[in-house]
Amino acid sequence: MEPLQDTETNKKAIRARKRIEDIKGFYQHLFAYCLFSPFMIFINYKTYWEYKWFWFPILGWGIGVAIHAFVVFVHKGSLGRNWEERKIEELMRKEENKWD
Repeated sequence: MEPLQDTETNKKAIRARKRIEDIKGFYQHLFAYCLFSPFMIFINYKTYWEYKWFWFPILGWGIGVAIHAFVVFVHKGSLGRNWEERKIEELMRKEENKWD
């Protein structure tokens, strides 16, 4: 029984590390976006302020940040992971009942 528990612990540890890397990647993405936006506004202000072109890259990248947040916190977060675990448990119970 020890190897099974050890395997489960390893799987949980690997999943936790992956989750931490995903969250860290999102915050790096958000930080870069927060640095980039004022820089683009400054460049637009110094070059030609009559046409506000800075909105296009800021909005485009903002959509990318929002999608990244959705993937990290909703899709792979609590909603996505719980659904996967419930489905695996359901299939395992069906398999056990099949052989009874």
